[in-house]
Amino acid sequence: MQKLSLLAENPEQTLTADLCDEYEDARVVTGPFINYGNRRACIGPVEVIATQDDNSLVSATLKESGDDRILIVDNAGSTICAMVGGDLARAAHRNGWQGIIVNGAIRDVVELQDVPISIFALAACPRKSAKRGLGVRGEPIDFAGITVNRGDIAAADADGVIIIDASVFKEA
Repeated sequence: MQKLSLLAENPEQTLTADLCDEYEDARVVTGPFINYGNRRACIGPVEVIATQDDNSLVSATLKESGDDRILIVDNAGSTICAMVGGDLARAAHRNGWQGIIVNGAIRDVVELQDVPISIFALAACPRKSAKRGLGVRGEPIDFAGITVNRGDIAAADADGVIIIDASVFKEA
């Protein structure tokens, strides 16, 4: 995955636009996804979680080795509580996650700006999530209307978020 992460570090490259040009089947995720992290872009294979206002699985997952992957969290667009804050973002960085993309909210915006990973979300909300142990990990999810599978390739930058099926992606 080293080559993939190098793509995201090139400041001259418009990552998602170039990938959309190269992969006609790239799926653009609707949103206005905002990058709250310190890294401008990310690209890599994904781990997927679907939940509803409960970040128990998110917390457990980010405390595991990330292997340069991107965690995609589908919180069904809910912004009534945060799925990721400063502590989890720092844990993600320590454990080798390259990015987090949340269909929902994050918190601790000022802290996230210092964490050297990409953290894309719809909004910020100061309320922490419930911890009820709800959610599903590793199963296909409906992420803002797009089916995303574990291992698919996600890319995110200032232009947006895209998903490319792992079966068609070719690493340069």
